[in-house]
Amino acid sequence: MKITKICCIGAGYVGGPTMAVIAEKCPHIKVTVVDLNEKRIAAWNDVNVDNIPVYEPGLGEIVGKARGKNLFFSTEVDKAIDEAELIFISVNTPTKTYGTGKGMAADLKYIELCARQIARVSKTDKIIVEKSTLPVRTAEAIKSILDNTGNGVQFQILSNPEFLAEGTAVEDLLSPDRVLIGGETSPEGQKAIEALVDVYANWVPRERILKTNVWSSELSKLTANAFLAQRVSSINAISELCEKTEADVNEVAKAIGMDSRIGSKFLKASVGFGGSCFQKDILNLVYISKAFGLNEVADYWEQVIIMNDHQKRRFSRNIVQTLYNTVSGKKITFLGWAFKKDTNDTRESAAIYVADDLINEQANIGLFDPKVPFQQVLSDLDYLETRSSEENQKYINSFENPYEACKDAHAVAILTEWDEFKDYDWQKIYDNMLKPAFIFDGRNILDAAKMKEIGFVYQAIGS
Repeated sequence: MKITKICCIGAGYVGGPTMAVIAEKCPHIKVTVVDLNEKRIAAWNDVNVDNIPVYEPGLGEIVGKARGKNLFFSTEVDKAIDEAELIFISVNTPTKTYGTGKGMAADLKYIELCARQIARVSKTDKIIVEKSTLPVRTAEAIKSILDNTGNGVQFQILSNPEFLAEGTAVEDLLSPDRVLIGGETSPEGQKAIEALVDVYANWVPRERILKTNVWSSELSKLTANAFLAQRVSSINAISELCEKTEADVNEVAKAIGMDSRIGSKFLKASVGFGGSCFQKDILNLVYISKAFGLNEVADYWEQVIIMNDHQKRRFSRNIVQTLYNTVSGKKITFLGWAFKKDTNDTRESAAIYVADDLINEQANIGLFDPKVPFQQVLSDLDYLETRSSEENQKYINSFENPYEACKDAHAVAILTEWDEFKDYDWQKIYDNMLKPAFIFDGRNILDAAKMKEIGFVYQAIGS
């Protein structure tokens, strides 16, 4: 089966970039990305590609080249589903905030709504591809819904999890370590797998395309993120020990990272990991393990989350203690709100939780992030439901300029590792701050010796 029309339901951080790259690399395939959010689709169609809703280096250029030729963004969901031979489901699967599994299980209501809409609209056979991060055996549930519509259409369900790192998503899509495709072992299932393999083979070497059964594919995604998050929590646990001794966590990380069995990636001590995947996927793994009665397995993985939460609380507690045990009425400037550099994604960002802690202490927070709009910041704080929206707005203020943000501040806290922060005129920032002027470097990106020479009281994670 040669694919000529693809539909992707969901125009978010995964669907948008993935489909843009497929469209660029497969000019013979019409790719339509659909979403019910009219504002988001309008942003994807903005004449100025700098205004597309997802910021990723290089993405605007790719969208600009393919859009209107074989890449389309639309709110006409039914039409795109009807036309497509292959449909990616790339909708949000947040952690449940209600009912059974609250706080751990994935909320699959959007996945189910997609399946029912596909079933209702489809008049021809289709291949359905899970792109969203999902709990193991979700494909079974989707297949059950699709196969019981009574309209005689045949569906094949594939799992094709994304392994993108935000900030390098375009690079990861253009040159992936591997593409994982899970499907049924039946002849029809194998044909569906090959159809998707042929799409990726337009630019990905076939030896990097891994074929498995559906359950292995689904579990591989959760496990990959759990292993990466575990490394971050492990080095952060050591960072606290380093602060109590005369060790330096950067030196420790370098020493162990040179061991070929360990490797150097994801050993950067920080205020904690964030993003849409790590916490959600580990909690999902914990929930699945508990559901099967594997309590020791669940406890093991849950500890990764506990350590990450501890690291964030420890950072905010240290700010309060260092500023003479009170930050009430004091201006603390945050540089960065995104969960990592080179993205405008703020989901589960450490900055949200540190800000929430400091607002509880009645601190006034000044904020500068080069890519995150202030409305998103307020939305993130409101989502926690710690206090009213009006109360949040009373304590936090956003600035268009980093120097204005830092002016008259008692302390600067670095929450995102944006490269530009290293190049600021830190002497100018120091001159305009209240003294003693404190820096709390939650990402270990500044030159400690230089900061101290200027006159800052400088504190970094793990030293």
